[in-house]
Amino acid sequence: MQDSETSSYGVAAGELTQFIERIERLEEEKKEVAEQIKEVMAEAKGRGYDTKVIRKVVALRKRDADDIAEEEAVLEMYKAALGMA
Repeated sequence: MQDSETSSYGVAAGELTQFIERIERLEEEKKEVAEQIKEVMAEAKGRGYDTKVIRKVVALRKRDADDIAEEEAVLEMYKAALGMA
């Protein structure tokens, strides 16, 4: 291998190592946050809240109101077609 190739690999390897280490730190932070969310859900459940519904509410709050309304309208239409409404 030529010296320029060796130094190029060294720079690329160093940069790659930095990316991997950053990803590993973020993965660890993600794991910690997931544990915190789990603890909050356990606390809510202990206080009598339905955690399944809480998760749905959190997901709904992330979405656009028009998308939610459209989905609910289609759901009602399907339920009516199946005699569920």
